[in-house]
Amino acid sequence: MLPPLKIVKAGLRRTTEALAAELAQPGGTTPDWSDLEWQLATAAAAAHGVSPLLCRFSTWQKPEWRRFLASQREHVEERHRRIADLLKRIDAGARTTGLAVVPLKGSALHALGLYAPGERPMADIDLLVREHDARPTIELLRELGYVESFAQWKHRVFKPAVGTPVAALGEHRDTPVNIELHTRIQERLPISAADITERIYPREPRPGLNDYPSSGALMSHLLLHTAGNICNRSLRLLHLHDISLLAMRMAASDWDVLWDKHAADAPWWALPPLRLLARYYTNAVPEAVFERLERDCPPLLRTISRRQTLTQVSCSELWLHALPGIEWSRSFGEAGRYVRSRVRPSEEAIKERADMVRTQLWLQGQGWVKQNQGRRILTMLTRPVPRMDTMYVVRAAFEAPASAT
Repeated sequence: MLPPLKIVKAGLRRTTEALAAELAQPGGTTPDWSDLEWQLATAAAAAHGVSPLLCRFSTWQKPEWRRFLASQREHVEERHRRIADLLKRIDAGARTTGLAVVPLKGSALHALGLYAPGERPMADIDLLVREHDARPTIELLRELGYVESFAQWKHRVFKPAVGTPVAALGEHRDTPVNIELHTRIQERLPISAADITERIYPREPRPGLNDYPSSGALMSHLLLHTAGNICNRSLRLLHLHDISLLAMRMAASDWDVLWDKHAADAPWWALPPLRLLARYYTNAVPEAVFERLERDCPPLLRTISRRQTLTQVSCSELWLHALPGIEWSRSFGEAGRYVRSRVRPSEEAIKERADMVRTQLWLQGQGWVKQNQGRRILTMLTRPVPRMDTMYVVRAAFEAPASAT
């Protein structure tokens, strides 16, 4: 039996903010939480992808908590070995076929040595190729035992032909390693796309796996990805930690890539992620960067970003929002188009939802997602509706002991 949702909501907020503070500045006193709050802390740590990092950095000494973190680190380390082996096979195949491939985000952070094996979970492998290389890359993935699962507007998802998702709290060593294939690096914020592909693709690509052109290019991608997640209220604490680690290795001049002369638009979307970062990771970003971004960011979003917390823009905010991210609209016209898209979703959006229902464990058997969009919007406007992804991990935390492997 779950506790009342109001208690769950308050507990998630309290534990999430405590986890963020402990990861950013380890050494805090072990919280005097109830058993219920510790269970919610395991749910929050799993949902935010930081359990293995807390295993290394947190000083909290509750035995069941330590066993849970240690178990998560073990699962992530074993899965990392599988991912590293798969990347080697992709590299060998790409070299043979003359394909230039860029491993993105988590893969790149590991390659830079910012994380040791077992510290950072990777839900999947993200790869970037040029549009004309997509077809031969898909052939390579098929040779490696992958089949296409579904396609969305910003990537195509491939899964192993053999293997099924594992229902577990947090990370599990046996979870299949999916691959997301990108030909563009872009995010809808909330409806118009920001595209930074040309900043990300190498200037002189070579067959095989390629690095980002610079640490500034990697930072641009991390910030845009984080902006998309803030806009959709799906941010993870892991995203902020990624940015903090990379920021500490960057010189002041490295940030200039954000204002690349070939970019069609100023990086207005980078301010909210960095403002949120500064709430927890102080002095990670030069003040001059904030000053430049303040000029780029629309006034409403600039104002709202000053007071946002991790909980408010992540799955730790239990209730669904009818119009998530509308404050990211850059004009009244765009806001109007966004509202219309929420009330009357496009065929593309309807297909995306159907693909998610078919492929995501946390959506299985949920009648809510099968209701028409109008009814869902009306319900969210008239009463609190809990997020299904959040409730999935909360239920998992209450159904399994904190030390379960």
